[in-house]
Amino acid sequence: MSAAIKKRSLEEYKAQEERLRAVWANPAGWRYWTSVNNFQIGLWYSSAAFAFMLFAGALALLMRLQLAVPDNDFLSADFFNQAFTLHGTVMMFLFAVPIFEAVAIFLLPPMLGAREMPFPRLGAFSFWSFFLGGIFVCGSIFFSAAPSAGWFMYPPLATDKEFSGIGADIWLLGLSFIEVASIAAAVELIVGIMKCRAPGMRINLMPLFAWYLLIVAGMILFAFPPLIAGDLLFEMERMFDWPFFDAARGGDPLLWQHLFWIFGHPEVYIIFLPAIALMAMIVPTFSQRPIVGYSWIVLAAVGTGFLSFGLWVHHMFATGLPQISLAFFSAASEAVAIPTGVQIFVFIATMLTGRVIFSTPMLFGTGGLAIFVIGGLTGVMVALAPFDWQAHDTYFVVAHLHYVLIGGMLFPVVAGLYYYYPLIDAKKLSDRLGRLAFWLMFCGFNIGFFPMHLSGLRGMPRRVFTYPAEIGWDWLNLISTAGAFIFAAGVLVVVFDVLRPKHREPRDELNPWNAGTLEWISEPEEDWGVRSIPIVRSRYPLWDQKDLAREVNEGRCYLPDAEEGRREGLVTSVLDADPIQVLRVGGSSHVTIVSALSLGAAFIALTFHWWIATAMAAITCFCAVIYWLWTGTGEIPEKPEKDVGLGLSLPLYASGPDSVGWWAMFITMVGDGTAFASLVFGYFFYWTIHADFTAGIAGPDAIWSLLAAILFAAAWGLMVAARMFNRRGATATVRGLLVASLLTTVAASAAGLAAPWSPGMDPMRHVYPAIVWILVIWVLAHAALGTVMQAYCLARSLAGRLTPKHDMDLSNVVLYWHFLLVTAVITFAIIGLFPAAM
Repeated sequence: MSAAIKKRSLEEYKAQEERLRAVWANPAGWRYWTSVNNFQIGLWYSSAAFAFMLFAGALALLMRLQLAVPDNDFLSADFFNQAFTLHGTVMMFLFAVPIFEAVAIFLLPPMLGAREMPFPRLGAFSFWSFFLGGIFVCGSIFFSAAPSAGWFMYPPLATDKEFSGIGADIWLLGLSFIEVASIAAAVELIVGIMKCRAPGMRINLMPLFAWYLLIVAGMILFAFPPLIAGDLLFEMERMFDWPFFDAARGGDPLLWQHLFWIFGHPEVYIIFLPAIALMAMIVPTFSQRPIVGYSWIVLAAVGTGFLSFGLWVHHMFATGLPQISLAFFSAASEAVAIPTGVQIFVFIATMLTGRVIFSTPMLFGTGGLAIFVIGGLTGVMVALAPFDWQAHDTYFVVAHLHYVLIGGMLFPVVAGLYYYYPLIDAKKLSDRLGRLAFWLMFCGFNIGFFPMHLSGLRGMPRRVFTYPAEIGWDWLNLISTAGAFIFAAGVLVVVFDVLRPKHREPRDELNPWNAGTLEWISEPEEDWGVRSIPIVRSRYPLWDQKDLAREVNEGRCYLPDAEEGRREGLVTSVLDADPIQVLRVGGSSHVTIVSALSLGAAFIALTFHWWIATAMAAITCFCAVIYWLWTGTGEIPEKPEKDVGLGLSLPLYASGPDSVGWWAMFITMVGDGTAFASLVFGYFFYWTIHADFTAGIAGPDAIWSLLAAILFAAAWGLMVAARMFNRRGATATVRGLLVASLLTTVAASAAGLAAPWSPGMDPMRHVYPAIVWILVIWVLAHAALGTVMQAYCLARSLAGRLTPKHDMDLSNVVLYWHFLLVTAVITFAIIGLFPAAM
């Protein structure tokens, strides 16, 4: 009897596995590109980011050839400017940040013991947006239309159309599109880490990689929006002659530097922290012991992320800021070395207390840390204002930047590639080729970049395309060029190692490094994150829960089946990871590609001022997103609960803070609020630099401003009332309140528009009316989106998809309105009351 039961149990598990495999399978043929599976998206994302990196590296080699000897004419000045602008832009925006989002999308589901990230279609949308934006920006150089004013695009050079040409618009609008992709990926990562961990994986049991990515995704929400706000001001000046950076009409180019470096310096740590995260996974594995000081390294990572937002002005020490500002930001720049040092010492302590296995991943990792430490030391030097005045805009800063970024990012990324490649192909990369690549890269890097410290101290400025022979920079530049090509040879060895045919090599074991974290349960041939969702009781469950891998892969944990033919995962609580809900996620779909391509088309058409094409692409994108939301979210399930195994039943629907959609809306609006705060910062920046901020120009009408604020508050109140009555089952009342709120929003928008319109404020005349109009436009755009949401909820109610028990859409829209109310009240209080009060 026991043998028969055992046989029947085995057959049942096999049947469950086949059903799961069918549900999670990728589409065949050309439809493969409609896949939304995080495993596939992560591979596409990583491959595209590496391809962009190689493109940017080729541009760097061209620049090094130009600078190898004095008075060289290998490149023209204009092409050199385009090459160095694109090199910096691509490395920072198309490789350094996206590569970690790509790795996270690939690794996090199995690492967290999850089937999938919570919004796989959003991940696919993020990839296609990133890929299209990258092709648009990179392709511009083949038409001599690439940006040429530097990857930082300082005005007034970049705002002058005569000198910067269309390249500046390509930079601004192309990167704005890419920034949308980055923020979309950040939202998915935050929600996935907070709400989709395996049961039992309390927040203090999370893998360090997840901690780091959570911190970095949060930093993206606060770092990227100021740049988006700056891009908006920048493009309004270029497109409509609004004088945000024109000193003759009250503007100031320094505002762009503030907004750019509020983004730019945290971005260094957005790049660095995920690299440390990879080391936090590699070092314990090859030391064969848990990380020393888990709590310390988490606190240090949080501290690094927090302090990074207080450093941006050390890029502006030479702009004539007050001495007290220089002292504060210099001290903050020194202080960030403390949590950074803690993280490095934790790795050293882990290696000293373990038995280190020397391997290719450890070689790249430790070599990268050594390079990064040198970059950190020079960073302490340039953090001192007197030294920075001497080294600013010289090749010393170029050397420092590359020591930090290549040592702190590229070497750990290659270490991660050699470490995690078995999860892609079930085979290791070559140790022999890996060691050859390391020594070529390590030696080539130091030969290439260390002499730049000396050429910088000898006075060689950045961004010069040639130099005379008698200055004494020639032999240093020749050495740097030779080192750059040695380094490039090492990179090509890595590329060859990845691309070489491996079909004749035997399949490796599932966990070849004897790692302790959950991602090594994942089988490369399968498209799900894990076969079944485990219960986790340890930071290194594969070491401490001896039979866990077998139980997971035999389907003996949660959700072992897909009997309804749906892709499903678990939603858990934020702190303790208690199971809350069964989450059904969307499968393969064309809508993500259509949404991304149409949005990209809108940005591209806007670049060339093709207004009709812009409108058509924007309408297509809007329709695609509405279809996506209507068919892919807020689905009412066929039954209230589902048996997930191990004697546990969970609901199939959740709303409010229990749902992943609510968290996605909250996180998105935090980023949106940061962009709004950046615009408000701009308003008060102009007020501080002018004795008479208004320049005698009549401000917005106070009555209209007050009326707009009151009407927006009324619209918000009606939305809150609609949610309350919906929960009571008063469907007719809810629909009436939604209509009333929509009409009130339209009236509030009209009043808001009348506030600057009635006194005839001309945004091209002076920066005061320009910044007022930009704040009003920000509110009106959000109000227009709010009316779409109100109409969407009304349509869902009429279609029977919004009910008292299934109110996720309404709950999320009310959350949006909380943020919109704050935005509107602050805006109309500032523009209507502040000038009069002062």
